[in-house]
Amino acid sequence: MKTYIQRFIEKDILYRVERYPAVVIVGPRQAGKTSLVKHISNSLGRPAIYLDLEYPEDINKLSNPTLYLESVKDQTVIIDEVQRMPGLFPILRALIDRDRRPGRFILLGSASPDVIRDTSESLAGRVAYMELSPFILQELSNIADYQALWIRGGFPESLLAENDQDSFDWRGNFIQSYLERDIPLLGLKADPMLIRRLWTMLAHMNGQPLNLENIARSLGITASTVRRYIDFLESAFLIRRLQPFHANIKKRLVKSPKVFIRDTGVLHSLLNIQNLEELMGNPMLGNSWEAFILQQIAAKVPARTELFYYRTQDGTKADIVIAPGGVPEVMVEVKFTSTPKPGRGFYEAGKDLNVRQKFIVCPTSSSYPLAENVMVLSYHDLDQIFS
Repeated sequence: MKTYIQRFIEKDILYRVERYPAVVIVGPRQAGKTSLVKHISNSLGRPAIYLDLEYPEDINKLSNPTLYLESVKDQTVIIDEVQRMPGLFPILRALIDRDRRPGRFILLGSASPDVIRDTSESLAGRVAYMELSPFILQELSNIADYQALWIRGGFPESLLAENDQDSFDWRGNFIQSYLERDIPLLGLKADPMLIRRLWTMLAHMNGQPLNLENIARSLGITASTVRRYIDFLESAFLIRRLQPFHANIKKRLVKSPKVFIRDTGVLHSLLNIQNLEELMGNPMLGNSWEAFILQQIAAKVPARTELFYYRTQDGTKADIVIAPGGVPEVMVEVKFTSTPKPGRGFYEAGKDLNVRQKFIVCPTSSSYPLAENVMVLSYHDLDQIFS
């Protein structure tokens, strides 16, 4: 990465490091976890030591993990790619139980489901979890505008590339590397070409309800296999399934989750869209904008707050429903237009869900009220959703 950009999550990490013996940070590869933790290590107030379990010499240091980790117990030990050594978690639990001082370990994982499962079983009550997404608008300031982030996505090497072609090439290599190297290392035993076809199909379905049977027929595999592969892609933070909100009303609801490619740069690479001009002429324009805004909102969602969508068979819909504690409070419609005109279905959804506020997020330079409890919201005012 050419420069370090301040991440809004830094204070949250330091807050947890000061209070928990272990902090687990998960997220996709190349999202900047290592750069972030190395940057904040100077602010820990104690020495830090970094181990990367992709390097044989660091693996060798942990050949007797208890002996080694006890010898550096006065330092914060940062362990990268921790999912590659699952047997380490019970040992960390024993070491923490002997000494529960905060800030002993920072564990980084490339989104393997094993990281969450193993730490939840072995380090329950001793660990704080955090997810690091690629860059979002809040973090960029004058480094890049929203169009660059939207087209190139938030992975640092893609976003900060010298030009669109270099960015597009990086994302192509990222996808290829994930298929051939990272996904097998993370535990999915599957044909890389089949996963590429699935990933590409999901890109063409971006923002639409998921139909496992149709995908299975197209790929020549069973629906249960498709579900297993999709579960893995989601646990690797490569896709997002937005579940439908089931309101207690007498209407026929759409009950399938909607699927999104989480990073729009990766989405555009899978769709072979290289720049803004090509995107503007592509039928996936609106779906891409929805995925972009969803990612910005999801990265800001407070704890114990869930995201849903809402749709009935008669066209009543809300693109995003924000539900603290599972109770809908805010609904968001995402439109790629500067003059939104919400239809009857938008207002009907507000009545069905009984939300307190409705937003329409658009690529406008300023926000303004459109009707009572309806606000047209600029992409750079998304914090107002959580006010």
